[in-house]
Amino acid sequence: MKRIIALLLGAALLYAGFAQAAEKPLVRIGARVFTEQTVLAEITAQYLRANGFDVRVTSGLGSNIARQAQETGQLDLMWEYTGVSLVSYNHIDERMPDAAATYARVKALDAQKGLVWLAPSRFSNTYALGLPKAVAAAYPQINSISDLNQVLRDERQRTHLVALDTEFANRPDGLVGLRELYGLPLDRRNIRQMDGGLVYTAMRNNQVFAGLVYTTDGRLNAFDLKLLKDDKHYFPDYTAAPVVRKAVLDAHPQLAGLLKPLAERLDDQTMRQLNAKVDVEHQSPSRVAAAFLREHSLSEVQP
Repeated sequence: MKRIIALLLGAALLYAGFAQAAEKPLVRIGARVFTEQTVLAEITAQYLRANGFDVRVTSGLGSNIARQAQETGQLDLMWEYTGVSLVSYNHIDERMPDAAATYARVKALDAQKGLVWLAPSRFSNTYALGLPKAVAAAYPQINSISDLNQVLRDERQRTHLVALDTEFANRPDGLVGLRELYGLPLDRRNIRQMDGGLVYTAMRNNQVFAGLVYTTDGRLNAFDLKLLKDDKHYFPDYTAAPVVRKAVLDAHPQLAGLLKPLAERLDDQTMRQLNAKVDVEHQSPSRVAAAFLREHSLSEVQP
């Protein structure tokens, strides 16, 4: 009899555990196909799991595919960038006066599509053109994109290669507009399109004269690359923030409060360090995420 009671009690506890697990609200997180997105998705997933959510992550997505998946309800949460939403998704060409205005504009535009921008982070991962260490030393006069343009024009007899990631080369807020604004003499002869990670490798190995980089990339410091000033303000602000479907937020309003302290702990320098741990030190994103959450006391259940 005691054995039967023990078995029944064990079965009841096991069932209760399954029932409790089944009751956890599901959040489906999407991540685009670069390191920072993978790190942010992993940090968010571990953080939400610690706070009672069942989380599934789909990574390696292209920008348009990820956005479409969220708009159609296949993904619930994405870390998005204000400039991407403004130009690529909402097709707004005008430049906003500052980061706050950009955030307010995309928040209003995306609300019409059932997407809610939560409290923003303190980092902006915008584009920039950069120089390899050797080129920066040989051309100390190049400090801005206009300076680069002048050298490219003065030395047209030389083929100075410029590396760009393939997505930027084909985006509406990418190469075409940059070339038009600055008058850059870039064409098939001196443009090299490649995977974003290979741009950094080409710059580190001095295989190109300049390259397109991201301002929160960990390889900027590791490879001693020089960022050029966007003196004509071509690139919009790209402040990152978690964006969640309104239906999911209505069902689980605590998400807004939970994600706010997480976003507030992410600034430019922090993101460079996190990205470097993956791209330079070759740590796994899950390990980097866990260490970040422990360091900031976010690995425990939040009040």
